[in-house]
Amino acid sequence: MDVGVIGVGNMGRNHARIYSELKSVDSLGLFDVNAAAAKALAEKHGATAYATVDELLDHCDAVSVVVPTQFHAPVVGQVFAKKKSVLIEKPICATSDEAKALMKKAPKGITVGVGHIERFNPIVAEIKKIVKKPLYMEIKRHNPTSARITGSSVVEDLMIHDIDILLNVFFPDPCDVHSAGNADVMSVLMKCNGIPVALSASRKASKKVRLFYVEDEEFTIEGDFMSQEVTIHRKPGQYQIEAERYVQENIIEKVMVGKIEPLKRELETFIDCVKNQKPFPITPDQAIRNLAFCEKVRSAA
Repeated sequence: MDVGVIGVGNMGRNHARIYSELKSVDSLGLFDVNAAAAKALAEKHGATAYATVDELLDHCDAVSVVVPTQFHAPVVGQVFAKKKSVLIEKPICATSDEAKALMKKAPKGITVGVGHIERFNPIVAEIKKIVKKPLYMEIKRHNPTSARITGSSVVEDLMIHDIDILLNVFFPDPCDVHSAGNADVMSVLMKCNGIPVALSASRKASKKVRLFYVEDEEFTIEGDFMSQEVTIHRKPGQYQIEAERYVQENIIEKVMVGKIEPLKRELETFIDCVKNQKPFPITPDQAIRNLAFCEKVRSAA
């Protein structure tokens, strides 16, 4: 299959690297408004840099659109005009209304997916299998200040990953939202199916944090998105007093997680869906719902 990447910024470079390594990809084409950057990356990965989006699309069966969010609608519109399959990096568009209007232009017979990468992180499926009767859930996603250019708030930039997981893996029903924050730091407390759920995201942290925490009726689960490690803390099996100090002994289990690069799994899945004309796991409807929820969070702050 012939594949292209539109936009070779930080994330676009990762798409190009992985596509160049996949056996299912026959040729790789690149485009960026920074022609020199596209050419340099093409030389690195044995790809071809094209002068225009249309020229790239004429040589591809499917593309990743990895341009800044404010340009998603016009660029994806060009892809739709050529009737090519497309993977759109999150968020799907600048607003949910813009995304709804864009999807009305999607031609039939192509695969349209949205790149919510953490859905492909193996700890998500592992935690989903383990959880039985959740009492409390919390996800933290904090970043140090980055020079990466983004037209989105911290909610659409970072928290949207965890919103996608909550709405599409754990809690399909609507959640009540109470939030506080600003464009760079946001804290959200929700009630989902009667269960308190807390999300926090920051672009001002001094430490990078990617943690998933669940208190279940019988145990506590801790997951790290970066190390892809999951730990289960069972209820204390022994209580005792030592030197007037209360001591409890917990049973701690390390879950065997098959570690993979989530983006590689995402792009392999995209290629497979295009080849077999199957829907991508993260559909435009899900992505629009995620973005609408982000807008709800920001309006409640």
